[in-house]
Amino acid sequence: MLKILLINSIVIFAGAYLLEGVNVKNFFTAVGVALLLAILNTFLKPILLFLTLPLTIVTLGLFILVINAWILLIINKLIDGFTIKGFWWAVLYSIFISIANAVMFKFF
Repeated sequence: MLKILLINSIVIFAGAYLLEGVNVKNFFTAVGVALLLAILNTFLKPILLFLTLPLTIVTLGLFILVINAWILLIINKLIDGFTIKGFWWAVLYSIFISIANAVMFKFF
């Protein structure tokens, strides 16, 4: 569990460094974002997926990117020191987080 949180924090911090539309104040903020992201993905995301299932099916799963962006924008409102400039930056950031996590978990 701690290893997963650390990897997610590194990915979140690196993504903020690479994307100009996302800012993370420091690494401890990235840890907070990773923790809140894990909590929201555990409890809120399944509810959103269930409620938007017809739309997700029609878009062949692409609507999940929108759900991920919404969750990141919620975190943007809840954590000081973490900012996303807009919806499309949140979509791009969620894609980056997904790909980078997959690569990091493969190696570690």
